[in-house]
Amino acid sequence: MPETLRLLTDRFDTPIGEMIIVADHDGNLRAVEWTDHEERLQRSLRLHYGRNGFKLEPAKNPSGLSDVMKRYFAGELAAINVLPVQTAGTPFQREVWRALRQIPHGTTVSYGKLAAQIGRPNAVRAVGLANGSNPIGVVVPCHRVIGSNGSLTGYGGGLERKRWLLNHEDANPQHKKQTASLPLQLT
Repeated sequence: MPETLRLLTDRFDTPIGEMIIVADHDGNLRAVEWTDHEERLQRSLRLHYGRNGFKLEPAKNPSGLSDVMKRYFAGELAAINVLPVQTAGTPFQREVWRALRQIPHGTTVSYGKLAAQIGRPNAVRAVGLANGSNPIGVVVPCHRVIGSNGSLTGYGGGLERKRWLLNHEDANPQHKKQTASLPLQLT
């Protein structure tokens, strides 16, 4: 029988609700979610690691990850850029998630532009689905992806949180039209 993956969890307040992070013992961030969506987090973990493939253990500030997240919410936006992440998911999902991490704070990109930038211009819907199943929101900034007309579309934490995050990063497309053109180097 495979060994059960032991994952550490911590909860902390942010200006837009309580957040829960999930990390492994190597200091990699595995998931980020709002506590009012904790059931979705549980479903995602079961999907990626199996119903009995993981065990959650409370921990205070695992590997300093909670403190880094708090720094982001306090205005130090670049703090999260170097957080180590490890995700399960399909190769395509991980490709999209790597591309999301390349979108600088303060900018937005459309689903179509993101699809084109990963070399799959006809995969707009698939990019949207991968974006929607991102387990590490905020750090893998799916909130920076918007509709082709500049509208705020879908965000697992709710559009009000997406709006807040974009305002926090000074990237709300309702205030300015700015899209990122990314030099992606995917491995």
